[in-house]
Amino acid sequence: PNLDRMATEGMTFTRMYTEPSCTPTRVAAATGRLAVRSGMIFPIFPIHRMGLPASEVTIAEVVGDDYHTGMFEKLHFGDVEESYAHNQGWDEAIFSLYNQFAGQMFTADAENSGFTMAYSPEGYDKKYFMDETFRPLEWIWTVEGFEGQEGREFSTPTTFAEYEQANAEMFERTLAFIRSHAGSDKPFMLQWWPNLYEISDQDATRPRTTQHGSASAESVKQMDAKIGQIVELVHELGIAENTLIIAMADNGPMIPVWPETGQNGYFRGGKNDVTEGGVRVPAFAYWPGVIEPGTIAGDIVHVSDLFNTFARLAGKYDQIPRDRVIDGIDQTAIFLKGDTFGRRDYVHVYKGPNHGAIVKQQFKRHLALGTGALAGAEFFDLYKD
Repeated sequence: PNLDRMATEGMTFTRMYTEPSCTPTRVAAATGRLAVRSGMIFPIFPIHRMGLPASEVTIAEVVGDDYHTGMFEKLHFGDVEESYAHNQGWDEAIFSLYNQFAGQMFTADAENSGFTMAYSPEGYDKKYFMDETFRPLEWIWTVEGFEGQEGREFSTPTTFAEYEQANAEMFERTLAFIRSHAGSDKPFMLQWWPNLYEISDQDATRPRTTQHGSASAESVKQMDAKIGQIVELVHELGIAENTLIIAMADNGPMIPVWPETGQNGYFRGGKNDVTEGGVRVPAFAYWPGVIEPGTIAGDIVHVSDLFNTFARLAGKYDQIPRDRVIDGIDQTAIFLKGDTFGRRDYVHVYKGPNHGAIVKQQFKRHLALGTGALAGAEFFDLYKD
């Protein structure tokens, strides 16, 4: 109901494109650059030991001290300290180094429920080991940090209950951030990127509140309610007409844990695919008094465009770095004028390091990944196929 309200009272994007998976999309949103440029080309897990380089410039660094900046829940930029949110320009942050699965998979609850197999030392055969570090037995899930200070471990769950508690506390800090800066002498920019999926909702003994009753359906309902709390709060604080709120997915659905969809609505494929189902996502914008209610924008928008658009709205466009390629495009006109006022008619999609697809206007070409053979390419008219 709350996302529906954003659509009814705000704007729905019908051609919002992302990267095929979560880390690359988040990096593109934060830097205005395709993730392949920084090497952040796949979702980071504890075994990778890598992260967003310090040389990248984030939107938090672009708006700088003129804004209060906050980042809460799923950052997923990696697990080296230079990639931490408070080292990438955010004033205040509690963030997960990995995704929501990492926070739940490496627990006894996951092992006992069959979600994770042979993670605990009792569950695997060590006779043939050559690599003792393969399983990340020592790691941190979430970090709390403030700009200029050293971060500290916030939570590394050992049970599903601890995972849920950590997310609840991070959301409360999100609301507290809005309250504390609503009446400040300078505006705020908030990234609330929720840890959506809760494995514990698969527990058959838990009450179901959705028609489908799956873990994904239950999780989406919880997220929708939290979005409603944020919208209600900005109205309560009297700042709704001066606040742009954007809600969107970071990639298509992970079909193995989203079985009720089978696919992403009308679109073929899901997460990790370069098909429309992998990179064309639901997205909504809400800005009372600025965005005309019920607006439907058919313009192509890429997640990297948020970087340029936020910089423009913040009056900091001159702070966008000019010593590197910026893939984002300023799309302010869509928010101010609506459909047909977009400034992009193409998108390049990478899957890992490979150029996976090209969208140009209503046409799309899927490239033959890994072979370089034109014979394997596919062409589509997205309006008809």
